[in-house]
Amino acid sequence: MQCNVGGVDRLLRMVVGVALIVLAIFGLIGSWGYIGIVPLATGIFRFCPAYSLIGFKSSK
Repeated sequence: MQCNVGGVDRLLRMVVGVALIVLAIFGLIGSWGYIGIVPLATGIFRFCPAYSLIGFKSSK
């Protein structure tokens, strides 16, 4: 796996992922909020499979 998620992109993914998970835990949104695990994981591992499919890189 080669890193294809850059700094700002990574930060945004992690913030959105954590926010969705926290909102789901407190019941403010439905259980679909646990989908926040996906952007959180892609931010942590700095790899996005969708970026690989389309050949995009936000990292240098």
